[in-house]
Formats: sequence, structure tokens, C-alpha cells
Amino acid sequence: MKNTLFLAVLLAAVSSIFIISCDRDPVYYGDIFGEPQDTTGNPLDTTTLTHPCDPDTVYFEQDLLPILRSNCALSGCHDVLSHREGVIYTTYQYTRTTGKISTTNPTNSKMYRSLIDTDPEDRMPPAPHQALTQAQILMILRWMQQGALDLHCDAACDTTNFKFGTAIMPIVNTYCKGCHSGSQPSGNIALTNYTQVKASVDNGKFWGSIQHLYGFVAMPYPAGSAKMPDCEITQIEKWINNGAPND
Repeated sequence: MKNTLFLAVLLAAVSSIFIISCDRDPVYYGDIFGEPQDTTGNPLDTTTLTHPCDPDTVYFEQDLLPILRSNCALSGCHDVLSHREGVIYTTYQYTRTTGKISTTNPTNSKMYRSLIDTDPEDRMPPAPHQALTQAQILMILRWMQQGALDLHCDAACDTTNFKFGTAIMPIVNTYCKGCHSGSQPSGNIALTNYTQVKASVDNGKFWGSIQHLYGFVAMPYPAGSAKMPDCEITQIEKWINNGAPND
């Protein structure tokens, strides 16, 4: 009888211990396995694109503004000080309110017609500057057809691509070529091909300008514009550190 009573009391005590322990919050001892190890030699890409870009959509600030600033918002043309014909192409607000844009009939917009004008003096940008490429003109037209909106997205950044042909020259065409082309390039610096870009890299002006270093004229134009996005600057830096090859 005594043994039976002792066993009953012992079982009750053990049961209460388990009940109490189950009611406690679990104890965290840290991540046993740690971060996943990258064996490829490249840092892990932890970037999350909350709003990825739609390849069929034109984004003003990312796609168009660099082209407009480089080719149209030049001194004597469509910057804030010159505002030729009252048109300013330095920001979305200025472009939308002064750019003579029609979203109901984009091909009849003054902006579009000036881009395709066959008279070099009436064309935008005017001679001696080079005309926009067909791809750039079609992008501007598509932007107007989509409502000329100020849309934003998280652009994917591929800094592993820093070849001249597929990464560097397209960046130069977007941000620099408008000012630095034609028979009278800005600062007497032309950037229309590899030889010209490489010469500017070799004398330090290219890197100093895009980094807005003291003693260099900041690019992109006009003055006061922000630097290129970090991704593009990183691509250029890697290309230069790799010897700036014509690859």
C-alpha cells in the first residue's frame, strides 16, 4: 500500500514538471547552421526587388531623364536658365508642364515632332549635336503613349557585366553622348566610341567627372544633377580596374 502511494505521488510530481516545462517559451540558442556559404567566389545577392521593372513600361527618371538631360537640357537650349521656347527638360515636373506633350495624340506632340524633324536646325537636339537614336525616339514616343507618367521601379543591378560593348558604352550613350558628340562636343571632349572614351579614362577626366571630384566638371549635365546610379558607377569602376579593355 505504501509503495503504491509513493508511486502515485512520484508520477504526479513528474507530470507537473513536464506540464510546467511545456508552458515555458522556447530558448533560442542561435542559428546552428549559420549563413549559407557561397562557394562560387561571388558575394551572395540578397537584394530584393520590391517593385521590379516591367520591360514593357517606360520609367521616366530611369529611362528618359538621363537622355533628356544629356541631349536637350543643354546651356542655350532647354535647361532652367535658357528655357528655349519656354521648354525645360531637367525634371519630370518641368518636362510635363512645359514640354508640349500630348498623351491623346503623341505623334502630333511638339516634343515628338521636334525629335524627328529632318531640318538639323529645327531638330531636337539641333546641329551640331547628333540626333537621338531611333530607339531613344521610340522610347519617348512609347512613354507618351503610356500616359507620360512618372513611374518608378526597382531596377535590377548586374555589376557582373562590365564589358565595354554591353555595359559601358550604353551607359555613355545614355548619360554623356548628348553633350559629348558632334562637331562641337562639350569641353572639346567627344565620347562617341571606344578610342575617345578610353582617352578620357586615361587622363582621369572620365572618372573624376562621374564621381563629382573636386577640380572636375561634374557629369551628368546640367550642373547640380545627381551622380549616375551606384550600379552604373560600379560597372565603370570595375571596367577601369580591369584595364578598360575594348571588350
